[in-house]
Amino acid sequence: MAKRDYYEVLGVSKGASDDEIKKAFRKKAIEFHPDKEGGDETKFKEVNEAYEVLKDDKKRQRYDQFGHAGVGGASSGGGDPFGGFGGFGGAQGQNINFDFGDLGLGDIFGSFFGGSQRDTRAKRGRDVETDVTITFEQAIFGTEVELNLVMEDICEHCKGTTAEPGHDMQICPDCKGSGQVVSVTKTIFGNIQQAMTCPTCKGVGKVPEKLCTVCKGKGTKSKNQEVKLKIPAGIDDGATIRLREHGEAMANAPKGDLYVNLRVKAHKLFTREGELILSEQTVNMVDAALGTEIDVDTVDGPVKMKIPAGTQSGTDFKLSGHGVPFIKGNGRGAHIVTIIVETPQNLNKAQKDILEQFKSTGGKKGFWK
Repeated sequence: MAKRDYYEVLGVSKGASDDEIKKAFRKKAIEFHPDKEGGDETKFKEVNEAYEVLKDDKKRQRYDQFGHAGVGGASSGGGDPFGGFGGFGGAQGQNINFDFGDLGLGDIFGSFFGGSQRDTRAKRGRDVETDVTITFEQAIFGTEVELNLVMEDICEHCKGTTAEPGHDMQICPDCKGSGQVVSVTKTIFGNIQQAMTCPTCKGVGKVPEKLCTVCKGKGTKSKNQEVKLKIPAGIDDGATIRLREHGEAMANAPKGDLYVNLRVKAHKLFTREGELILSEQTVNMVDAALGTEIDVDTVDGPVKMKIPAGTQSGTDFKLSGHGVPFIKGNGRGAHIVTIIVETPQNLNKAQKDILEQFKSTGGKKGFWK
């Protein structure tokens, strides 16, 4: 089935303002919210999809120009941004953001929805984020660094079970082993029943007969950890590397992830644009006029480069294969050298006479022609 026009979905005109679009979304979201009696999950998804596009100026511009094809929804029956959902109680890696602004409904809907989403997903340790600074050359050729971080790790005494060694785990008395408890919330839409993670067993369904005497039942202990990180050749400033399950530990669950943000120091000679390395090289006026061969600094060391006769200031020359390695695939970009022709200063009389003589023989074609 073909997708409906996003403006039609929200009930606004194509020239609607941002404020009109936001108000229309709020109204439709309340009307179709699936936790409300008479709500419609399909229409609620459709409303949220339309709003996610029309609230973003760039996405809206592409949508106005290309339709659904411009925002990744180019076909009938395709492009569902909620793909992977098996109902709103079981999100499969898709995060949904709601903006209910000053209506005061954000917290209410967040508890309907975000709570259910959090409670049903797999538990794991906390993600950790850190920054690493490397040199320009290290970013080009790759390197390996060692990170020293203080994080929660599995308790060595109980091995993360939370129970004192020699003692068993028993069925949680509060949730009877289900890992969830049911609560009823009174809202403006009526009573809503919601399953939540059991606060006693943290969703595990079991509790220790006796708490670990070292971690006090937490299952983890804070300690210094060394993590070796291999940084690939061609990495750029601002890139983030994700190390799965290298974050903090959690009892009876996998570790979180470690996110490493890369910062690359500026180089005194080179700058970078994607896979290109850029630099400038100064040559004197005579060499530029007559032609010469110069040594150019590159990340690979000095490289010979010919300067043809008559080279003008600002001319670019390409040194193939001396740029940044392609981070996906083989090969490298180029090194672009911009020639700056140096005009001499403080000429002596003999030098001035030579230039005056040259100038006088230039005729009407110009000094260098």
